[in-house]
Amino acid sequence: MTTELTHFIGGKRVAASSDCFGDVFWPMTGEVAARVGFAAPADVRTAVANAKAAQPGWAATNPQRRARVMMKFVDLLNRDMEKLADTLAREHGKVIADAKGDVQRGLEVAEFAIGVPHLMKGEYTEGAGPGIDLYSMRQPLGVVAGITPFNFPAMIPLWKAAPAIACGNAFILKPSERAPSVPLMLAELFIEAGLPPGILNVVNGDKVAVDAILADPDISAVGFVGSSDIAQYVYAQGAAHGKRVQCFGGAKNHMIILPDADMDQAVDALIGAGYGSAGERCMAISVAVPVGEETAGRLMDKLVPRVEALKVGPSTALDADLGPLVTAQHRNKVKDYINLGVKEGAELVVDGRDFRMQGYENGFYLGGSLFDHVTPDMRIYREEIFGPVLSVVRAKTYEDAIRLPSEHEYGNGVAIFTRDGDAARDFAAKVNVGMVGINVPIPVPLAYYTFGGWKRSGFGDLNQHGPDSIRFYTKTKTVTSRWPSGIRTGAEFSIPTMK
Repeated sequence: MTTELTHFIGGKRVAASSDCFGDVFWPMTGEVAARVGFAAPADVRTAVANAKAAQPGWAATNPQRRARVMMKFVDLLNRDMEKLADTLAREHGKVIADAKGDVQRGLEVAEFAIGVPHLMKGEYTEGAGPGIDLYSMRQPLGVVAGITPFNFPAMIPLWKAAPAIACGNAFILKPSERAPSVPLMLAELFIEAGLPPGILNVVNGDKVAVDAILADPDISAVGFVGSSDIAQYVYAQGAAHGKRVQCFGGAKNHMIILPDADMDQAVDALIGAGYGSAGERCMAISVAVPVGEETAGRLMDKLVPRVEALKVGPSTALDADLGPLVTAQHRNKVKDYINLGVKEGAELVVDGRDFRMQGYENGFYLGGSLFDHVTPDMRIYREEIFGPVLSVVRAKTYEDAIRLPSEHEYGNGVAIFTRDGDAARDFAAKVNVGMVGINVPIPVPLAYYTFGGWKRSGFGDLNQHGPDSIRFYTKTKTVTSRWPSGIRTGAEFSIPTMK
């Protein structure tokens, strides 16, 4: 019997009010594992009403006690790590080790949020003027929402929910309908940790639920992660409804390999960052840029056999390098991109299109594919493929290499591999990309820094996690205070100054 997944509203699982459902697959077998109910606007409104009723009491709870709930939640994440990772791997397709990393990176943001008593501190100036004290305070926004993608079902919901909740907000989460189980499990763990019912609500669904969130007058802020076209839509619609909005979109992450790079290290980095999680990462390296023909030759000599030797397997296989893609539709889309690359004239050095997993013939598998002699005018270079496909674009000079990521419409992440500190420093300063790795292939900052791309990879002024998350989920109130001291100055008709 197929499991039916529901919403999580007011501290418990609640069935959808509509008769609209979506299938949830196990990518490694291709079977339908569950059905998830899609939220109607009425379901979103119910979730918001619960959040609005619960939020004032949570905001009035002192920050240290809110931090204790977050501490308990982190303990529970560690306790249930294996269970969460297994569920995540089966529903998404990524292998167990990668699924644990997904949970761990979300857990680290929850750990950061434990510091909310310090992070929310305002500022104070005594004697800012004659008898005047000046101070500021950070206060929660109220009810906020997050719309998160399929590829990180634990990490990205926690990147958004943990800081928002720690700051005293109530949170509405709309996770991907392709991987809804782990977000529901996280909501239950929050309740077990002591979070009051109504502070975290999960509504599953499609565009109907998204549009209801964007239009709801009681939601003050919305965060989104997904494709750039939808990110731009969410940003525009949210702003049009008077909300604070942060949206993160697609990527085309380059890795520059200079002639002096440790080539074994560079190839290890490309294999892991290009093909891990079957390339379904917004920070995956999808373009390798060797500088000079001699560098390109050495790179390909080492890279080709490594791609050919990639071990594709079911999500639960402990020895697999990568598992299946999330759906048959997405696998076919990636195959279409590989076909397009061949048509465009790129050299398909390793072809993963015909991979079949013995015993899992109905699963959504692709082998690793590798293109060489890709050029910037090709669609496989310009567009995000989001699969186990790596393109090699040969650059003649360092200047040509830095120009590629700098001029691309996406600006999420970039990496350079070199032994030359001066070149690395110059690259980090000049490249027009939001996150830079130096001999680090996936430069995702740690939780106490902030994550965000530039250009069409990011919409909005503030990034995810780190100090920016506290700024995004709070509003600053500034108080100018003067107490009577027996001195009368009379009415003042000019603007106050410190002259």
